[in-house]
Amino acid sequence: MNIIKTKVNFSPKMGFRLCLLGTMFLLLFHSCITEKDITVDQKASWIAGDHHIHSKFSVGFNSETDPQRTSPIIGGGANYSIPMNALMARRSGLSWMVATDHGGPNHSKVNLEKAYPELVLSRELVPEVIQFFGLELNPPGADHSSLIIPNDDNEAQQLFVLESKFDRAEVFPIDPERNTEPRMIQALEFMDKLKPKPILIANHPSRSAQKGKQYGLDDPAELRKWNDTAPEVSVGMAGAPGHQAATLNPDNTPKLKGFRGGYGRLPTRGGFDPMTARLGGFWDSMLGEGRHWWITANSDSHVHYTEGGSDFWPGEYSKTYVYAEKSYDAILEGIRSGRVFVTTGDLISELDISAQFGNKTAQIGGSLEVSSGTDVGITIKLKDPEKNNHHQDNPVVTRVDLIIGKVTGPGSDPTHDRNPSTRVVHRFNQDNWSVNSEYKTMTYNLKNVTGSLYLRVRGTNTTELEPEPDPPGEDPWTDLWFYSNPIFIQVQ
Repeated sequence: MNIIKTKVNFSPKMGFRLCLLGTMFLLLFHSCITEKDITVDQKASWIAGDHHIHSKFSVGFNSETDPQRTSPIIGGGANYSIPMNALMARRSGLSWMVATDHGGPNHSKVNLEKAYPELVLSRELVPEVIQFFGLELNPPGADHSSLIIPNDDNEAQQLFVLESKFDRAEVFPIDPERNTEPRMIQALEFMDKLKPKPILIANHPSRSAQKGKQYGLDDPAELRKWNDTAPEVSVGMAGAPGHQAATLNPDNTPKLKGFRGGYGRLPTRGGFDPMTARLGGFWDSMLGEGRHWWITANSDSHVHYTEGGSDFWPGEYSKTYVYAEKSYDAILEGIRSGRVFVTTGDLISELDISAQFGNKTAQIGGSLEVSSGTDVGITIKLKDPEKNNHHQDNPVVTRVDLIIGKVTGPGSDPTHDRNPSTRVVHRFNQDNWSVNSEYKTMTYNLKNVTGSLYLRVRGTNTTELEPEPDPPGEDPWTDLWFYSNPIFIQVQ
C-alpha cells in the first residue's frame, strides 16, 4: 500500500548543523569529562542498537586517475563522520552501535590510521552510546558481513589483521585465491581461535540473488558451513536489511522504481529478507536443526535519503534490541546468545517471552528442558509505546503470531532450506490479549509436548497473514513488523 506523505521530517542538513554544534559543545567541555563522570546502567534491560553503519571512511576510488587504486577517497562511499553517526544514533534512541566501514585496496590501513582514531574520539564525545569498532567485511566467496570486534586494548590491531589477511577487496588487482569459500573457512577458523572472539553477521543475505533465483552469493550450504566452523563467531544474519528508505524520494514521495533494501530481483517481505520472512523457510530449517542462528536488523547507513541516498539514520527506522547490561562485554554476549528481538518503525520497544514448565523458565535465546507429554505455558508481553516514531506516526500492533517448529537435529543435506513442521500455532489480537497502559500481554498453553521444538514470535501493524513481497515504491512506514529470536524446548 502506497501513501504519499507531504510533511517533511527532520532535515539532515539541519541535523548536520545541530550535530556540529553539539560536537563543538562536547569538545569545549571535554576536559571536564572523566570516566568517573560517566554513569553506566548495570541493570540488564532491552537496549537498542545497530551493527551496520558506514562513515566517510567507507572510501571510494577514482579508477580513471588512479587505475591501481592506491589513493582512497575519503567520503567516496558514505558522507558522515563517526561522531555524527553516534549523535544521530543517540537521537534515535540507540544505546550501542558498530562502526562498519568498508573499502577496497589497503582499506585496512584506512581503518587503522584514520577510522579508529576518530572512533576513539567519538566514544569520548558521545559516551551515552556504546561504540564498537568493526568492519563490513567483503568475505571470500560470499556477500557482505558485519564483523564486530570485542572492545579491548588490542581491538584496532585485531581488526587490521583480519581485514588485511582475509578481506577479498584488500588487494588490487583482485587475487582469485582470496575469493574462495575455503579461504572464508580459513578466516573463520582464525577468528574462532581469537580471545576474545569477534562476531560475524551476514548482511542482506538474499540481496545478490538473481531474478528467478532464491539465493545469490550467500546460500544455505555456505551459511551452515560458517556456523559449523565457528558457532560462536558466525551466529546469524540480518533479518531486516538496511537501505529501507530506497523507496522514498527526498521529499518523502514514493520512488516508484525503488525497492526496499535494494532487493530489486528478490523482493523483501514486510522489509525482511526472504531467508527470514518465509514461514518454514531457510531460517526455520536452521532452527529445526537446533542451531543457534539468530537474526538482527540494521540501517546500512551511508547517505540519508533526504540527501539523495537510500538510508535512514542509525535507529531511525530499524532497531536491534539486546537484553543486556549497558556494557561492551554484556552487549556482545547478548548478541552471541540470541537475547535479541528486532523491530521496524518503533512498532514495539520491549518484548518478553517466557516458556514455563514447573518452576523452570526460559526466555528469548534460551532453552527449556521438559518431560515428554507435559504442557508448556507461554507468556508474551510487549510494549507498544504511546508515542510517535521518527515519521511522526504512532503505529499500533494489530496482531501477534506464535510460531512453532520441530527440532529434529542436523540434517544430511546442507542445501536444505525448508522446515515443513513450522506453523503459526496461534494468532493474537485485541480480542485475546490484555492491555495495561502501553503493555499487551497474551498467554498460550502448549499442550502435550512430546518432541523437541522451538518457538518464536512476530507481529505487525498490517492485516497481512504472511508478509507479502514488497512492491517497488512502497512506503516503509506503513508496513512494520517485529520478530523475536527463538526459545528452544528440549524434551528429555
